[in-house]
Amino acid sequence: MTNIRRIVECVPNFSEGRDKDVIRQITDVIEQTEGVKLLDVDPGEATNRTVVTFVGEPEAVVEAAFKAVKKAGELIDMTKHHGAHPRMGATDVLPLVPVSGITLEECAELSRKLAKRIADELSIPCYCYEAAAFKPERKNLAVCRAGEYEALPEKLACEDKAPDFGARPYDEGVARTGCTTVGARDFLIAVNFNLNSTSTRRANAIAFDVREKGRPKREGNAIIGKPMKDETGKTIMIPGTLKATKAIGWFIEEYGIAQVSMNITDINVTPLHVAFDEVCRCAQNRGLRVTGTEIVGLVPERTLVEAGKYFLRKQNRSVGIPKEDIIKIAVKSMGLDDLKPFVPQEKVVEYLLDAADSRSRLTDLTVKGFADETARESPAPGGGSVAAYMGAMGAALGTMVANLSAHKPGWDDRWEKFSNWAEQGIAIEQELLHLVNEDTEAFNKIMAAFGMPKATDDDKARRAEAIENATLFAAQIPLQTMKAAMKVLPLCRAMAETGNPNSVSDAGVGALAARSAVIGAALNVKINAASLQDKATAQSLIDEAEALVKQAKAEEEAIIAIVEKTITK
Repeated sequence: MTNIRRIVECVPNFSEGRDKDVIRQITDVIEQTEGVKLLDVDPGEATNRTVVTFVGEPEAVVEAAFKAVKKAGELIDMTKHHGAHPRMGATDVLPLVPVSGITLEECAELSRKLAKRIADELSIPCYCYEAAAFKPERKNLAVCRAGEYEALPEKLACEDKAPDFGARPYDEGVARTGCTTVGARDFLIAVNFNLNSTSTRRANAIAFDVREKGRPKREGNAIIGKPMKDETGKTIMIPGTLKATKAIGWFIEEYGIAQVSMNITDINVTPLHVAFDEVCRCAQNRGLRVTGTEIVGLVPERTLVEAGKYFLRKQNRSVGIPKEDIIKIAVKSMGLDDLKPFVPQEKVVEYLLDAADSRSRLTDLTVKGFADETARESPAPGGGSVAAYMGAMGAALGTMVANLSAHKPGWDDRWEKFSNWAEQGIAIEQELLHLVNEDTEAFNKIMAAFGMPKATDDDKARRAEAIENATLFAAQIPLQTMKAAMKVLPLCRAMAETGNPNSVSDAGVGALAARSAVIGAALNVKINAASLQDKATAQSLIDEAEALVKQAKAEEEAIIAIVEKTITK
């Protein structure tokens, strides 16, 4: 399985938008937390509220969020707060948002634990909302925040309205900090669709066509007729075509065009590319064109990857290509560079986080740089990383044959089959590239363990345990490499048997590279397992490695036979 980095976004709202020093102190504790990246700080003077956005791995984000809530509780006195925006506490709302490698349900559980910790350690009562809500009605933030700060004495005195964590009678502490609403929600995408028009009215018409709420049902004239009511007096609405969306039309003087401005509140229900196509369809029905798309803020990588694959499939083209190429297709298909250049490194959450990571990786080197680094007198990178790289190159060759086959003239009816193989190949390649870095990291862990203190018996025990754990890890990583490289062989076999015959030799070379990766990684399993004190575990690892070597040799031999037969026809 390809390693997927676990990333969570946190968007806390603090009830201070005027005092820059207070805002800075809050954001400082976020920035000082290892493993998080502060992306945006948006203070509002009229609202007296600051929206902060930061991302990172789940544990780091939760820790930064806790520290920020603590600091806000120390600095913001809600008895003196006034602002235009609804608010209930110094930290008013704190949502966790899944970006990659983590589900909404997991974020909900994290947010509940965070809410409990805030209540227990900081004595700040907390409500849980959206996906973290314990009560159905509390999924809605407005229900949790009903009556705002001024209603807290009454709410804390009522069992049905009391917070989920930290409930207690209203006191000086609550008066100062207020309550906090903690929850989890899906990633929200703010996007504007550019129109070849200056008409706000027509942009609004398209917005009403697509937004989930739709438009009022009217008597007689659909535009100026009297809105129809149901038996309760509520306006009857004609729903729009896109679930989980809110939209309006407006004119942007800066660009001189009208736009359909949309919030996609659940990208799992309505992905960006689906919204784009539907707005295009509705615009065309009204005699207009969508000329491009403007993403406001940031998006997860998967949003653009899903879009790119969607448009590639519409073109009957393989989706098994490098991620960068897929994103280029997404950018061009939706006109993300219509108004200004679209730079993924500045708009994609994961890329911003990567940019903040100062660690150097072997896979970031050039081919020459990797070879030169390997040739130096340091023991890492060594055979394990090279074995993983050989496997990655085998996967790349198999993928190349699949893509050449998908696009071969006269094979149009088979493009999807080869696209599926190519997509598998790219995933295997990424898994093995990850293991290139992991193998060297495993060696570094062993060195760090040997460098631990050994002055006392306790020191020696901790050191010995660390060495054993690091050695086990160093044996397990090349075993993972072997298993990943084994996946290359069915790909290369399929391409040798059914792929473009002009590239059959490439499938053969891919199989040879995969077999070499398996055998090479096995040597690393054995040499590291030999140093384990747990001899039963060591023997189990060696036995598994030897079985995989035997299987790889047999499979490679069969593939080369197919290749030779095809070449000599």
